[in-house]
Amino acid sequence: MMSLLGRPDVDAGEVFVNFNQNITSLAVATSGGYSLYSLGSVDSTLDKIYHTKSDELFLIERLFESSLVAIVSQRAPRKLKVCHFKKQSEICNYSYANTILAVKLNRERLIVCLEESLYIHNIQDMKVVHTIRDTPCNPQGLCALSSSSEHCYLAYPGSVTAGEVQIFDAINLHAKTMIPAHDTPLAALAFSPSGTEIATASERGTVIRVFSSQDGSRLFELRRGLKRCVSIVSLSFSTCAEYLVSSSNTETVHIFRLDRSATETAEGHGGKQSSDDWMGYSFFRFLSKTVTSYLPTQVTDVFSQGRAFASVSLPEAGVRRMCAITTIQKQLRLLIASQDGYLYVYSIPTVEGAECQLIKRHDLRLEDHYAMDIKVDSPQTLGLNSGVSIGGAAGVPPGGTGGAGAGGSGGDGKSAAPVVGGGGDKPGGSYASAVKGDEPAGPSSSSA
Repeated sequence: MMSLLGRPDVDAGEVFVNFNQNITSLAVATSGGYSLYSLGSVDSTLDKIYHTKSDELFLIERLFESSLVAIVSQRAPRKLKVCHFKKQSEICNYSYANTILAVKLNRERLIVCLEESLYIHNIQDMKVVHTIRDTPCNPQGLCALSSSSEHCYLAYPGSVTAGEVQIFDAINLHAKTMIPAHDTPLAALAFSPSGTEIATASERGTVIRVFSSQDGSRLFELRRGLKRCVSIVSLSFSTCAEYLVSSSNTETVHIFRLDRSATETAEGHGGKQSSDDWMGYSFFRFLSKTVTSYLPTQVTDVFSQGRAFASVSLPEAGVRRMCAITTIQKQLRLLIASQDGYLYVYSIPTVEGAECQLIKRHDLRLEDHYAMDIKVDSPQTLGLNSGVSIGGAAGVPPGGTGGAGAGGSGGDGKSAAPVVGGGGDKPGGSYASAVKGDEPAGPSSSSA
């Protein structure tokens, strides 16, 4: 699941928006509660799966299409609650030494990120199986967890001065590799659906890189822009893994096509290009490798960087946006959840350089049982002063952050294990079935 970190302080009436791991649902939290929406028919309607009243939240993560949600409220920013929303019950809660900055989960692990430590839980019983302590100061809670159970990797910053990415095997509980991704500190991380690739961006924001998460080799280098440095706030692979989308504090969303076949063709030909490839991407890749030994590194880097396949220009800069690309009703769609409280739905062109077409814009602030969409021909309704915020954990109450309360490096987490609350049920049979996805998560209102 993807979330935006480093948002401004949360004010009354603002909302938090987050996609689940496979982009099939959307979580929307307001001051009065939270709602879950299905994205299956987002071209026309945004159907509400569930709504409940609760304390104002600043983190919410749903586990795929299951009934499980992990939530953190503004009132108790050091407490994580795991709930079964279909049964309207709290399964368990854990308290930590400092403010929870991010929560990530898949069907094997649940990760809790504090400013200087990471807790790894076994999601089947919520026991702490490992603690990564004394991590470099990470006030934005930047981390990523692969949604894959086969390649269940955790990524987090390895330095406060450079863009180092630490890859940790969250199943076998050992460090996998360290990737020197950028010269400047990291700003965004995202795993591919399979977990075998990781995309990175630095605070400079001009170049996005894709690496193998298994051996750290560089696979792609993508140029977002040359003119200005920006703050990238969202990176996401498409569910088909063929595209990568990024958003920043500018008005432009960039879509990159990850042309793996062209790369393999150029390498496989060993320099022998067909006439069809002579002016194509394959030859461009081959030529960039050929001239590497003759030109300065800075020149060859720019020469070999891929450019955006397509882009979207939104009405205003300075609005935080979270993006995802998925297939909906057999059509590829770009989804943009915006700080001003709207969900944009775009088609993705098949030809490079063509424009993405806006299909629908949904208002996420409505309190109806379903989310009514607003007309596309009303751009004047968009604005920055709508009192809406998106994702992230910097909006916690003042004084909530601080260093981790555990010393040492690594370990089994026993000396600094979070405290289990007594307000919920212990994880049991229904919990396990919900984790596996065996139990449908429909809009039931019955209690457990």
